Amino acid sequence: MDVSWMRQKLEEFIAVAKQSVEASRRDDFSFLAELRRREYAVKQILKSLDPRLATFEVDEGYAPEFEAMGQAERGLGVLADREEVASRLMPESPVMPVNRLHPWVWDSARTLWETHHYRQAVQTAWTAINAKIQDKVQRRDVSDTKLVQDTFSESAPAPGKPRLRVQGDSTTETVQSRQRGALQLGLACVSLIRNPASHEDTELDDQIALEQLATLSVFARVVDECRVVTS
Repeated sequence: MDVSWMRQKLEEFIAVAKQSVEASRRDDFSFLAELRRREYAVKQILKSLDPRLATFEVDEGYAPEFEAMGQAERGLGVLADREEVASRLMPESPVMPVNRLHPWVWDSARTLWETHHYRQAVQTAWTAINAKIQDKVQRRDVSDTKLVQDTFSESAPAPGKPRLRVQGDSTTETVQSRQRGALQLGLACVSLIRNPASHEDTELDDQIALEQLATLSVFARVVDECRVVTS
Protein backbone atom coordinates (compact mmCIF):
# COMPACT_ATOMS: atom_id res chain seq x y z
CA MET A 1 0.00 0.00 0.00
CA ASP A 2 1.48 3.33 -1.13
CA VAL A 3 0.61 5.57 1.82
CA SER A 4 2.45 8.61 0.43
CA TRP A 5 0.47 8.44 -2.82
CA MET A 6 -2.81 8.00 -0.94
CA ARG A 7 -2.08 10.99 1.28
CA GLN A 8 -1.11 13.14 -1.70
CA LYS A 9 -4.32 12.28 -3.58
CA LEU A 10 -6.48 13.11 -0.57
CA GLU A 11 -4.69 16.38 0.13
CA GLU A 12 -5.01 17.47 -3.52
CA PHE A 13 -8.71 16.59 -3.50
CA ILE A 14 -9.27 18.61 -0.33
CA ALA A 15 -7.48 21.61 -1.85
CA VAL A 16 -9.68 21.51 -4.95
CA ALA A 17 -12.81 21.08 -2.80
CA LYS A 18 -11.90 24.20 -0.83
CA GLN A 19 -11.41 26.14 -4.06
CA SER A 20 -14.77 24.87 -5.27
CA VAL A 21 -16.50 26.04 -2.09
CA GLU A 22 -15.08 29.55 -2.47
CA ALA A 23 -15.95 29.68 -6.17
CA SER A 24 -19.51 28.44 -5.65
CA ARG A 25 -20.18 31.45 -3.45
CA ARG A 26 -19.62 33.51 -6.59
CA ASP A 27 -21.86 31.18 -8.61
CA ASP A 28 -18.72 29.74 -10.20
CA PHE A 29 -19.02 25.97 -10.46
CA SER A 30 -16.02 25.38 -12.69
CA PHE A 31 -14.13 23.43 -10.00
CA LEU A 32 -16.78 20.71 -9.91
CA ALA A 33 -15.34 19.27 -13.11
CA GLU A 34 -11.97 18.84 -11.43
CA LEU A 35 -13.60 17.23 -8.40
CA ARG A 36 -15.41 14.78 -10.67
CA ARG A 37 -12.10 13.91 -12.34
CA ARG A 38 -10.48 13.15 -8.99
CA GLU A 39 -13.49 11.46 -7.44
CA TYR A 40 -12.78 7.91 -8.60
CA ALA A 41 -9.24 7.61 -7.20
CA VAL A 42 -10.23 9.31 -3.94
CA LYS A 43 -13.19 6.99 -3.43
CA GLN A 44 -11.04 3.91 -4.03
CA ILE A 45 -8.57 5.18 -1.44
CA LEU A 46 -11.31 5.87 1.08
CA LYS A 47 -12.92 2.48 0.47
CA SER A 48 -9.63 0.80 1.32
CA LEU A 49 -9.47 2.75 4.59
CA ASP A 50 -13.15 2.61 5.59
CA PRO A 51 -15.97 1.98 3.05
CA ARG A 52 -18.23 4.36 4.97
CA LEU A 53 -16.01 7.27 3.89
CA ALA A 54 -16.69 6.74 0.19
CA THR A 55 -20.45 7.40 0.17
CA PHE A 56 -20.37 11.03 -0.99
CA GLU A 57 -21.30 12.27 -4.47
CA VAL A 58 -19.80 15.53 -5.69
CA ASP A 59 -22.91 16.29 -7.81
CA GLU A 60 -25.60 15.66 -5.18
CA GLY A 61 -27.08 17.87 -2.49
CA TYR A 62 -26.39 21.41 -1.38
CA ALA A 63 -22.69 22.36 -1.44
CA PRO A 64 -21.56 18.73 -2.01
CA GLU A 65 -17.94 19.80 -1.73
CA PHE A 66 -18.32 20.06 2.05
CA GLU A 67 -19.24 16.38 2.49
CA ALA A 68 -16.58 15.23 0.01
CA MET A 69 -13.95 17.36 1.72
CA GLY A 70 -14.97 16.13 5.16
CA GLN A 71 -14.71 12.47 4.16
CA ALA A 72 -11.30 13.04 2.57
CA GLU A 73 -10.12 14.76 5.75
CA ARG A 74 -11.32 11.76 7.77
CA GLY A 75 -9.36 9.54 5.40
CA LEU A 76 -6.22 11.56 6.13
CA GLY A 77 -6.89 11.01 9.82
CA VAL A 78 -7.08 7.27 9.31
CA LEU A 79 -3.78 7.28 7.42
CA ALA A 80 -2.12 9.34 10.13
CA ASP A 81 -3.33 7.37 13.14
CA ARG A 82 -4.16 3.82 12.15
CA GLU A 83 -0.69 2.36 12.82
CA GLU A 84 -0.56 3.95 16.26
CA VAL A 85 -4.15 2.93 17.03
CA ALA A 86 -3.46 -0.65 15.94
CA SER A 87 -0.31 -0.86 18.07
CA ARG A 88 -1.97 0.75 21.10
CA LEU A 89 -4.98 -1.55 20.92
CA MET A 90 -2.97 -4.68 20.17
CA PRO A 91 -3.01 -7.24 22.99
CA GLU A 92 0.26 -7.21 24.89
CA SER A 93 2.66 -9.90 23.72
CA PRO A 94 5.76 -11.20 25.46
CA VAL A 95 9.07 -9.64 24.51
CA MET A 96 12.40 -11.41 24.97
CA PRO A 97 15.59 -9.33 24.81
CA VAL A 98 17.98 -10.90 22.34
CA ASN A 99 20.73 -11.02 24.96
CA ARG A 100 18.60 -13.56 26.82
CA LEU A 101 19.43 -16.16 24.17
CA HIS A 102 21.86 -18.82 25.34
CA PRO A 103 25.28 -17.17 25.74
CA TRP A 104 26.96 -19.66 23.38
CA VAL A 105 24.70 -18.29 20.66
CA TRP A 106 24.43 -14.59 21.41
CA ASP A 107 27.99 -13.98 22.58
CA SER A 108 29.32 -15.42 19.34
CA ALA A 109 26.75 -13.77 17.06
CA ARG A 110 26.48 -10.32 18.67
CA THR A 111 29.26 -8.46 16.84
CA LEU A 112 28.19 -9.72 13.43
CA TRP A 113 24.55 -9.02 14.24
CA GLU A 114 25.31 -5.43 15.21
CA THR A 115 26.99 -4.88 11.83
CA HIS A 116 23.96 -6.43 10.04
CA HIS A 117 25.82 -9.55 8.90
CA TYR A 118 22.88 -11.76 9.83
CA ARG A 119 23.78 -14.86 7.84
CA GLN A 120 27.31 -14.87 9.23
CA ALA A 121 25.95 -14.31 12.72
CA VAL A 122 23.87 -17.47 12.39
CA GLN A 123 26.79 -19.43 10.97
CA THR A 124 29.09 -18.29 13.78
CA ALA A 125 26.52 -19.21 16.41
CA TRP A 126 26.40 -22.77 15.11
CA THR A 127 30.21 -22.94 14.98
CA ALA A 128 30.27 -22.00 18.66
CA ILE A 129 27.77 -24.75 19.52
CA ASN A 130 29.76 -27.28 17.50
CA ALA A 131 32.92 -26.33 19.39
CA LYS A 132 31.16 -26.61 22.75
CA ILE A 133 29.94 -30.12 21.90
CA GLN A 134 33.46 -31.12 20.86
CA ASP A 135 34.85 -29.76 24.12
CA LYS A 136 32.21 -31.49 26.16
CA VAL A 137 32.85 -34.94 24.71
CA GLN A 138 36.56 -34.32 24.03
CA ARG A 139 36.37 -35.12 20.32
CA ARG A 140 37.95 -33.28 17.39
CA ASP A 141 37.65 -36.00 14.76
CA VAL A 142 34.04 -35.24 13.82
CA SER A 143 31.85 -32.17 13.53
CA ASP A 144 28.39 -30.98 12.53
CA THR A 145 26.09 -33.84 11.39
CA LYS A 146 28.40 -36.68 12.37
CA LEU A 147 29.16 -35.06 15.72
CA VAL A 148 25.48 -34.68 16.57
CA GLN A 149 24.70 -38.23 15.43
CA ASP A 150 27.50 -39.74 17.50
CA THR A 151 27.04 -37.75 20.69
CA PHE A 152 23.26 -38.08 20.88
CA SER A 153 23.15 -41.69 19.69
CA GLU A 154 21.01 -43.93 21.89
CA SER A 155 23.59 -46.68 21.65
CA ALA A 156 26.06 -47.25 24.47
CA PRO A 157 29.22 -45.13 24.44
CA ALA A 158 32.38 -46.68 22.99
CA PRO A 159 35.98 -45.95 23.96
CA GLY A 160 36.83 -42.43 22.80
CA LYS A 161 33.21 -41.80 21.85
CA PRO A 162 31.28 -40.41 24.82
CA ARG A 163 27.55 -39.75 24.55
CA LEU A 164 25.47 -36.80 25.66
CA ARG A 165 22.37 -37.70 27.65
CA VAL A 166 19.50 -35.43 28.63
CA GLN A 167 18.85 -35.16 32.33
CA GLY A 168 16.45 -37.61 33.96
CA ASP A 169 15.75 -41.30 34.29
CA SER A 170 16.67 -42.82 30.93
CA THR A 171 14.34 -45.77 31.53
CA THR A 172 11.26 -43.53 31.32
CA GLU A 173 9.43 -42.87 28.07
CA THR A 174 9.53 -39.10 28.59
CA VAL A 175 13.31 -38.93 28.90
CA GLN A 176 13.77 -41.33 25.98
CA SER A 177 11.54 -39.05 23.90
CA ARG A 178 13.58 -36.01 24.91
CA GLN A 179 16.78 -37.84 23.94
CA ARG A 180 15.42 -38.58 20.48
CA GLY A 181 14.19 -35.00 20.21
CA ALA A 182 17.64 -33.64 21.07
CA LEU A 183 19.16 -35.71 18.26
CA GLN A 184 16.50 -34.64 15.76
CA LEU A 185 16.75 -30.99 16.75
CA GLY A 186 20.52 -31.03 16.40
CA LEU A 187 20.34 -32.61 12.94
CA ALA A 188 17.70 -30.09 11.91
CA CYS A 189 19.91 -27.24 13.07
CA VAL A 190 22.70 -28.51 10.84
CA SER A 191 20.55 -29.19 7.78
CA LEU A 192 18.13 -26.27 7.95
CA ILE A 193 20.26 -23.56 9.55
CA ARG A 194 24.00 -24.26 9.53
CA ASN A 195 24.32 -25.61 5.97
CA PRO A 196 22.43 -22.78 4.19
CA ALA A 197 24.23 -20.16 6.30
CA SER A 198 27.58 -21.68 5.38
CA HIS A 199 27.02 -22.38 1.68
CA GLU A 200 24.65 -19.67 0.43
CA ASP A 201 25.63 -16.06 -0.26
CA THR A 202 22.19 -14.46 0.09
CA GLU A 203 21.86 -12.28 3.17
CA LEU A 204 19.19 -13.31 5.64
CA ASP A 205 16.28 -11.12 6.63
CA ASP A 206 16.82 -10.02 10.24
CA GLN A 207 13.55 -11.61 11.40
CA ILE A 208 14.43 -14.97 9.86
CA ALA A 209 17.95 -14.77 11.26
CA LEU A 210 16.58 -14.00 14.73
CA GLU A 211 14.25 -17.00 14.59
CA GLN A 212 17.18 -19.19 13.57
CA LEU A 213 19.29 -17.90 16.44
CA ALA A 214 16.40 -18.67 18.79
CA THR A 215 16.27 -22.24 17.44
CA LEU A 216 20.00 -22.62 17.92
CA SER A 217 19.60 -21.27 21.44
CA VAL A 218 17.12 -24.05 22.24
CA PHE A 219 19.60 -26.66 21.07
CA ALA A 220 22.52 -24.97 22.82
CA ARG A 221 20.61 -25.09 26.10
CA VAL A 222 19.90 -28.79 25.62
CA VAL A 223 23.60 -29.49 25.00
CA ASP A 224 24.65 -27.35 27.95
CA GLU A 225 22.37 -29.26 30.32
CA CYS A 226 23.28 -32.74 29.06
CA ARG A 227 25.48 -35.05 31.07
CA VAL A 228 28.42 -36.85 29.49
CA VAL A 229 28.35 -40.66 29.54
CA THR A 230 31.57 -42.57 28.86
CA SER A 231 32.30 -46.24 28.32
